[in-house]
Amino acid sequence: MKKTVLAFSRITPDMIERLRQDFEVIVPNPKLGDIGAQFNEALPHAHGLIGVGRKLGRAQLENASQLEVVSSVSVGYDNYDLAYFNERGIMLTNTPDVLTESTADLAFALLMSSARRVAELDAWTKAGQWQASVGAPLFGCDVHGKTLGIVGMGNIGAAIARRGRLGFNMPVIYSGNSRKPALEQELGAQLRSLEQLLAEADFVCLVVPLSEKTKHLISHRELALMKPSAILVNISRGPVVDEPALIEALQNGTIRGAGLDVYEKEPLAESPLFQLKNAVTLPHIGSATHETRDAMANRALANLRSALLGERPQDLVNPQVWKG
Repeated sequence: MKKTVLAFSRITPDMIERLRQDFEVIVPNPKLGDIGAQFNEALPHAHGLIGVGRKLGRAQLENASQLEVVSSVSVGYDNYDLAYFNERGIMLTNTPDVLTESTADLAFALLMSSARRVAELDAWTKAGQWQASVGAPLFGCDVHGKTLGIVGMGNIGAAIARRGRLGFNMPVIYSGNSRKPALEQELGAQLRSLEQLLAEADFVCLVVPLSEKTKHLISHRELALMKPSAILVNISRGPVVDEPALIEALQNGTIRGAGLDVYEKEPLAESPLFQLKNAVTLPHIGSATHETRDAMANRALANLRSALLGERPQDLVNPQVWKG
């Protein structure tokens, strides 16, 4: 008898057909009524869940008595109560690596856009304000040769560092839990404490996972340590930055600007950030390319398939629950 999979978001029709080769598949359909109600109704039958963007823990999964695995189409897994998953013996998988380069591309796009005021001047031009040569009040700042600070030198951080060092001749400094000798040799990167990095970098890129330790890692004190000419880029998770503190710093000129793809509350329909010319605000699109989203879905599908067919998934977040 085939096991049952509940596919709840970011899964293409092609993926559904591939899943149906091995499993019974339930896909909530907005045409049939409330998605949440359909999801809850299907939960007791599901051996596996695949999707992203839904908080899952004790309250949500209490009736999922047959659940073996949740395959998240994402790298981050802060939406999931890992302690509860471990208590229940539910496997959690994610999709690392496949979005590294796309997310690094976006980080650099935010960095460049903030430095050269791309979004601001695009709106200014389209509003018919370009009546004469642009003067000093609308000048941006150079990127090449400036110091790039990476907070969290994992795979994505390293990809951003390579773009900066090899493409723009930027000295690279980084902070993190461990030294990266190979990157130091490859790029001349230098380890700093967070405080040293904030004081020294012209561009500060946040690439850390969200945890109790990193929540509000950047707040009033840390922003005050940065140069008034510095730019903050956040592609990690919104709560890594104390948003009211950042808004105040941008309004007061404590720092030059910010490029943001993530926020404390998402989706974000209203925010003082939207009124600030020195904030570039994108709607959490780090992995939002056709190629990367397809690769993420494929990776999530492979993880789900392995788990439900008795094989160890490639990207198992909580290996302690593996019973193989």
